Amino acid sequence: MAIVKSIYFKIKKIRKLFGSISYLTAYAWGIKIGKNASFFGRTRFFKAKNTQITIGNNCTFNSFATSNWIGVDRPCMISTQRSSAQLIIDDDCGFSGTVVSAFKLIKLGKNVRCGANTLITDSDWHLEDPRSSEPASIVIEDNVWLGVNCVVLKGVTIGENSVIGANSVVTKSIPANVIAAGNPCKVIKNISMQSEYSAIS
Repeated sequence: MAIVKSIYFKIKKIRKLFGSISYLTAYAWGIKIGKNASFFGRTRFFKAKNTQITIGNNCTFNSFATSNWIGVDRPCMISTQRSSAQLIIDDDCGFSGTVVSAFKLIKLGKNVRCGANTLITDSDWHLEDPRSSEPASIVIEDNVWLGVNCVVLKGVTIGENSVIGANSVVTKSIPANVIAAGNPCKVIKNISMQSEYSAIS
């Protein structure tokens, strides 16, 4: 029992260290993070000039390979890439090896769950390539759940309470209160659920 307690307290110290490093890194980039954020492993941040990154209260970032036992392939990476971009994350969101990168606007509501190795980006990235088009905003509303390995691409809105199945590629907007999956992602069925956040507002 003493060994288990010792290991537990060592893990807590390591967790606290990574939390401190992540907070300091975010502060150095001019990123606002709310209260009680949890960092399991080091989250990577990058903020382009004249951009905004805001992270709400009680958000969790899993970046260790085993910080989520479904398997995390990379650290969480949160960034803006082009002048005037905005990345806004509301309260109680969770990320596991998630990349969120904004060239224009990415806005996540409350209690958005991003499964392991998800990617959210509002750009084709290679903007100099004539086959690429301009970035387009992404809005993910309250209480959305993205399954493992999901990719959410530019110009998409995902309505509140919706669930996006594992390995889906979201290229078009998804309404509220549905289960959707596939490549390209399509609605499979409606679900009867009202978000606690909607009920409050």
